[in-house]
Amino acid sequence: MRALCEEAVAAALAGGASYADARAVVRRSQLVSTKNRRVDQVDDVESEGIGVRVLIAGAWGFACDRRLDQGGAREAAERATSFAKAAPGKHERALAAVEPVQGEYRTPREQDPIEVPLGDKIALCLSAEEAIDNDAVKVTTAFVRAMREQKVLVSSEGTAVDQDLVECGGGVEATAADGEISQIRSYPSQHGGSSAAAGWEYVLELGLEREAPRVGEQAAALLAAPVCPAATTTVVLDSDQVALQVHESTGHPTELDRIYGTEAAYAGTSFLHAGDLGSLRYGSELMNITADPTTPGGLGTFGYDDEGVPAARAPIVEAGVLRGFLTSRETAAQLGSGGGGSMRADGWSRMPLVRMTNLHLEPGEGTLDDVFADVDDGIYLETNKSWSIDDKRLNFQFGTQVAWEIKSGKRGRMLRDATYTGVTPVFWGSLDAVGGPDTWVLYGLTNCGKGQPGQHAHVSHGAAPARFRNVQVGVAPS
Repeated sequence: MRALCEEAVAAALAGGASYADARAVVRRSQLVSTKNRRVDQVDDVESEGIGVRVLIAGAWGFACDRRLDQGGAREAAERATSFAKAAPGKHERALAAVEPVQGEYRTPREQDPIEVPLGDKIALCLSAEEAIDNDAVKVTTAFVRAMREQKVLVSSEGTAVDQDLVECGGGVEATAADGEISQIRSYPSQHGGSSAAAGWEYVLELGLEREAPRVGEQAAALLAAPVCPAATTTVVLDSDQVALQVHESTGHPTELDRIYGTEAAYAGTSFLHAGDLGSLRYGSELMNITADPTTPGGLGTFGYDDEGVPAARAPIVEAGVLRGFLTSRETAAQLGSGGGGSMRADGWSRMPLVRMTNLHLEPGEGTLDDVFADVDDGIYLETNKSWSIDDKRLNFQFGTQVAWEIKSGKRGRMLRDATYTGVTPVFWGSLDAVGGPDTWVLYGLTNCGKGQPGQHAHVSHGAAPARFRNVQVGVAPS
């Protein structure tokens, strides 16, 4: 694969490129799911190819080829250079200077998740479903996934890196129904469960069969629970919902290509401006957000991004003040600060984009009970169910699968159909407690969409339960 990438880069330089890089990728992915105690889906897909990116007279060109051979490498390079030369208008692009690197990275693992037999994966899903034993539950599902990606990146500046990445995950869900009402509970999260960059041991540690009875019981209990009332109150979000909050209202708006408007077609731009760096008050002093592609187990963990920039931890928000952006070498050069490090592509057939790596809300102090303790009257919201946020990532409404009243610092009765709304910097400004390290959980999601043609990034967020004051829950009366 390295020799093919070197050949592609050489062909691009011969075609007039001032800069070129080539990525060869072999990816195998599996998905196993069961529904109502029967096998529902078994996918086992492998793809391979090479993508070549070139810069000519300030214009990008990109092309790919599914053939991992000399012909595919050369033709992808030739087409990429022809596309760059055909770009209309004048272009002025520069890349932040970085030291060329040569190295390897391998995801730590005890058992390669791809090597686990499909029959074992089916059996695990079926046993998780069997553990849900409740007459009110009408639909049960369980699923596990695994992926292995081997990729090589070579650039015209001397970078050559080889990475062997694996990830896996799973989840279980129960849907209860009674007449016109239906309610769902999921573990460890909705929207694809949770995954990690790890071996199959991660899926086993999730304990899907262990958690399944609780999932079914809570789905059934929600049918009789009262609807969450409309109010302006104190809310406590569980770590899963905080992870989603970080993703939508901090991760996407700090992607620098969105801020510059060069990525606007898919889910919009950002309310932030480049000049806000170092001065904008994003939230309270308890808000500390870190981008960290070195996090053990993170889906955004790697040795090098898809421009060959080594992984490095960096602050995004410190004590509530905006301190960093997610950047590429191009956007970093435009900003005049940094050197990139957040560029990733969804396989060999896509051009890298600025993406979240692992973005975390750093923990504070205390247990979940400590976070509840200072709440006389509030709502605890758990497990994301729905999300909506405007194209500037400013105004949002999120819903959760379940909520509980908080009365005099203690969890009270269950509530259903809970939602909360806010404006990003106002909401984060109301943050007045974050749970400690023992409550901090890393969630991995696989459905972060961006770009046209579309790409899905796999990212992780670490979060602890967090408390926010004066938040609108439910639908306020008009």
